[in-house]
Amino acid sequence: MTGRSTPWPGGADDIDRHGTGGTPGSDDTVRERLESAVHAVDAPDAVFAVSRAGRRTLYCGGTAPPPPVPREDLRYEIGSASKTFTGLLLAQLIQRGLLTGGEPAAACLDPARRTEPAPVTLAHLITHTAGLPTLPADFYVRALPAWRTNPYGRYPAERVTRAFLRHRPRHRPGTRWEYSNFGVAVLGHALAAVTGTAWDELLGAHILRPLGLSGTALRPEDPKTDAVGHGKDGRTRTAAFDAGGFPAAGAVRATPHDLLTFLEAHLDPVGSPLAGALRAVRTPLLRRGLGHRHTHTMAWFRHPTNGGPMYFHSGATLGQQAFLGFRPDTGTALVALCTRRFRARDSFVATAYALLAEE
Repeated sequence: MTGRSTPWPGGADDIDRHGTGGTPGSDDTVRERLESAVHAVDAPDAVFAVSRAGRRTLYCGGTAPPPPVPREDLRYEIGSASKTFTGLLLAQLIQRGLLTGGEPAAACLDPARRTEPAPVTLAHLITHTAGLPTLPADFYVRALPAWRTNPYGRYPAERVTRAFLRHRPRHRPGTRWEYSNFGVAVLGHALAAVTGTAWDELLGAHILRPLGLSGTALRPEDPKTDAVGHGKDGRTRTAAFDAGGFPAAGAVRATPHDLLTFLEAHLDPVGSPLAGALRAVRTPLLRRGLGHRHTHTMAWFRHPTNGGPMYFHSGATLGQQAFLGFRPDTGTALVALCTRRFRARDSFVATAYALLAEE
């Protein structure tokens, strides 16, 4: 993958052609499967929600007493699944002709800076091919005193951009894949800098408001409606997640219904104000791993099923987990959320993945 002077791929002819919906199963069958999934997840609060052919079914439960506000109306932290919002934002800015994806990230952050012969581009950052580590080298030193409570909050935006501008990639950009919160965080700051718009407003103007996602935010808003995370023991409450200088990589929190709306837009882009971008983020861009079995778009992991590809992304914060996925062949979208920190042999992601794969 190299720098681009032409728009990102993802036109109408680029997406998979497996239809946008099969015959929905009965509501009782779907509900039974969601109930089983919730019971398989040992967490204070759990929500599994499915939209199939436009019909929604939600099942909520958990080991804790039901909160005052129904679980399906709470706003949950989705951690790294926030990157799907960031990828869609970049695609939309490209579709509108404001960017190409080939812009050097350093030039966006510091226009006076000399451009390297093989610069890290915006495209490299969103596809995890920028040659950056998961986190900046000095992140751990600063985060260690608050490792269990607020590690990201101790690393603000200016440190993220400074670390990037000083970093020398270990590999030529575009040649290797390495998942990087650092890289996507830098992308967020580069987009804000090059557009002259704060990240919150940029995401709100181009993604949240056009899709009608009024239950989605980038920071805690109300203790009554923000889901409370828990530690590995499932009992100790955790503080609301502070993304610090990494909002583009993990700050989104949303209601289950908003997340279904987000995924439904991916299933059926026709008529959406983001139609071109929604098609673009379904376009395969790279392969990796043994036999190149792992396929990625600019926003999603993409795995094969018997009927066609499924798209998904998981995420976790200090006290919550999320899984988002959709399948164009069956017209199915799946949202899974829980309020317990990831731990060894955790069944949450495997349960959600299997539910979507078997749909």
